[in-house]
This record gives sequence, structure tokens and C-alpha cells, in this order.
Amino acid sequence: MTERSGPAGDATGGSVPTTPVCYRHSDRETYLRCSRCDRPICPDCMRDAPVGHQCPECVNEGRRSVRPARTAFGGGAAGRRGLVTRTLIALNVLVMIVSVLSDRGGDSLIGGSGFGGLLGGGTPLTQWGSVLSYASYVPFGEAHGVASGEWYRLVTAMFLHYGVVHLLLNMWALWVLGRELEALLGPLRFLGLYLMAGLGGNVAAYLFSSPNTASAGASTAIFGLFAAVFVLMRRLGRDTSAILPILVINLIFTFTVPGISIPGHVGGLIVGALMALVLAYAPRMRRSVFQAVGAGVILLALLGLVIVRTAMLLG
Repeated sequence: MTERSGPAGDATGGSVPTTPVCYRHSDRETYLRCSRCDRPICPDCMRDAPVGHQCPECVNEGRRSVRPARTAFGGGAAGRRGLVTRTLIALNVLVMIVSVLSDRGGDSLIGGSGFGGLLGGGTPLTQWGSVLSYASYVPFGEAHGVASGEWYRLVTAMFLHYGVVHLLLNMWALWVLGRELEALLGPLRFLGLYLMAGLGGNVAAYLFSSPNTASAGASTAIFGLFAAVFVLMRRLGRDTSAILPILVINLIFTFTVPGISIPGHVGGLIVGALMALVLAYAPRMRRSVFQAVGAGVILLALLGLVIVRTAMLLG
């Protein structure tokens, strides 16, 4: 304890008791003490505690000893801020701007042939990054497609869109579904779910679309989010009656409106459901390990299907 000495004595020869000073500010007298370490602290150093007041060092030590809050599925509480959802939306919008700029005019925003003419047309960027099994045309001097070794298309396609209407529909769904799922799963698990569902939908499009058909859009991942909301709500024992009609309506649109990738939507839905099952029903004691292994198994299965499809196309 740091103390400051008072006067040596008074006229009668008695001593004056020393006055305590703050252990962090030696020029400040105080009679306040930390309820944890009992050191004297001034009002500026005083921190409210469940019982009494504590000094800054004891408060920091207490924070380090408290386990961070986790969600019901093992994720971090930081997901409540929705940072991953916002980042994904910003990334999709940025890619759309680059896609429009790469077109240098044309019908990249609206006026294409899809969705009753409301969707935009293709651009050089969508030609480069959309899911395409194999194309014999040579826009860049050689054949293109996943079967030609352009596996990156299975990832880039989930960030590309055909026009502003296509983008807005998917981003609205991502904003509504993404914030809730990110709060339930945490940022890392939500991002894994989104990417896995998007990849699953693109792999399905590669497997079941004709070789010369190109597809792109975040809707593969969005359908996975629809399935995940249903699975997680069931796991928590919550009402799922609100999500079912929306999912059914989207499936009806998928199968009835021309220009929509049926394999992509259905594939994203199935893979999103599988990933959500892994995240929701992992054993509590080994939750992170089980979730990581489950995600790895799904990823290996998807890659295996890509290899088989490639062998069929090139065989």
C-alpha cells in the first residue's frame, strides 16, 4: 500500500496519522479501497463492481477469467452485430458494379431474357465467373468451363448476378435471413453455412445443367439459408410455420419461371439443410470438432461429385 507521510509531529510531540493515496496517482489522497485487492483508489480509478468498487487492474483480471458468451450452437456472440451479413451484401454489390462496368453499355442492368425480361444480360465478368460445365465457343481463345479446369467458377458464381433486379431480390433475402442466422450461429459458422450452401448449389448446377448453360447468383446460398432457418428453429423448438410458406413460394417460382437454375436452387437447399443439421445437432462436449468434421465430409463429397462429372464430360 502506498501512503504519504504527514507532518513529523505537533507541538505536543504526538504524531499525525498518514493519509492513504491512490496507488496509481500518488498525488491524490483517498479513503476508497478496491474491494478485491484492498489497495487505495481515487474516484477516477474506481470501477463499479457487483460488490463495491474495484481498481482497473482487478477489473481487467476479472474479465480475463470470464468465459465469453456463446450461442446455442457454439458460435460467438459477435454475430448479433451482423457484420458477416453486411460484408457479404457489400461484396455482392461491389461485384455487381464491376460487372456493369465491364459491360460498357449493353443490357447488364435490366432488359435481358430471364425472369420475364426483368433480369439483366450477361457481361464479360459473368462469362468469366458463372457456373459453366463446358463450352465449345472460344471467347478468349480456348474452351471454357469447370470441366476445362476452371473450378473457381463454383465459388465466383455465387457473387455474380444478372442485373439489378436479380441482385436486389437476393440481397433482400440475405439481409432478412442472414442477420438472424448469424446471431444464432456466430460469424464463423454462419459464413461456413453460406459458402457451403452456395458451393453445393453451384455443384448441383454443374452436375445437372446442360454443358453450354451458364448460371450465377447468390440464390444457391440463399436457398441454403432458408433450409437452415427451418432446421435451427426446429432444433430450438420454435414455431416454423412462418418460414414454410415462404420456402414453398420460392420453390414454386423456381420450377415455373423460365431462366431460373432449378439444380442450383435445389442443390443449395439440400446442402444448406445438411450443413445446418451438422451445426444444430453436434454433441455439446465435442461440438466444434464435430461441426468441423461434418463440414469437411460435405465438402469432400461435393468435390468428389465434381471429379465424377468432369470425368463424364471429358470421357
